[in-house]
Amino acid sequence: MGKLSAKVKNNIRLIVQLGFSAVTNGYIKGWTGGKIYTGKTKMFCVPGLNCYSCPGALFSCPLGSLQSTFSSRDYKFAFYVLGILMLFGAVFGRFICGFLCPFGLIQDLLYKIPFFKKLKNLPGHKYLKWLKFVLLAVLAVILPMFAVDITGQGTPWFCKYVCPSGTVLAGLPLIFSNEGLREAAGFLFAWKTVILAAVVILSIVFYRPFCKYLCPLGAVYGLFNPIALYRYKIDENKCTSCGVCQSKCPADIPVWKKPNSIECIRCGQCRKACPGDAIDIVKLAGSKNKKQDKFYESNK
Repeated sequence: MGKLSAKVKNNIRLIVQLGFSAVTNGYIKGWTGGKIYTGKTKMFCVPGLNCYSCPGALFSCPLGSLQSTFSSRDYKFAFYVLGILMLFGAVFGRFICGFLCPFGLIQDLLYKIPFFKKLKNLPGHKYLKWLKFVLLAVLAVILPMFAVDITGQGTPWFCKYVCPSGTVLAGLPLIFSNEGLREAAGFLFAWKTVILAAVVILSIVFYRPFCKYLCPLGAVYGLFNPIALYRYKIDENKCTSCGVCQSKCPADIPVWKKPNSIECIRCGQCRKACPGDAIDIVKLAGSKNKKQDKFYESNK
């Protein structure tokens, strides 16, 4: 029983990821019949990247909803989606990326596939990590709002032309279950399949390349990391700046210097590895140790 408990504790993040993905994509008739669920729960967004068109999806994707509302000029609803994103971000930050995103789970599982050399970041990471912010601004906001047709309707550019999550969770299942869709599949589907294949291959070697370089949703939540209710702090009385946290961090973040980096997905590897137990989670009510709080505030 003790060994089982320890095993569960060591895999708690994976268990949460699997459970959340199963619940939010639990429309069995969709998976078996190749049909998209259109019930009332589709009015609500889940925190992570979860494609609306996935046969099993019971809820909507906040990024897809944002693009759709911008492209339809229904700004009133767009403000609602922005409010949801801000709420999720203000409470959790990129904890959502680490625990509540189905496509993040897929990348984590791919990285577990044995390979002769595992790497954390792509060459040029210092610059490539800003690409997701460019995609957020251009493909998720500007083009859906301003690149419109004669009727004033725009296009959800990121979902349509880039998003590999939509391809693996929606496009492929629907194509395989619907002969008509297979016959109609053309260049766009082939293009997105190439993107998905590239992300899959890179995910075996590099840790979460899509999250680090391409995901606009991760860009949004990353901006909230320094101020989110769920965030890290460093106890200066315990920290020796040994660098163990950075060596264990999948994003190679110097956690003792930047405990709330916009790249941190809160996987918890740094906290597990810290020999001095110096990395803590900020208590919502505040810490009783004013010296620690002052140190944390100076390092946000």
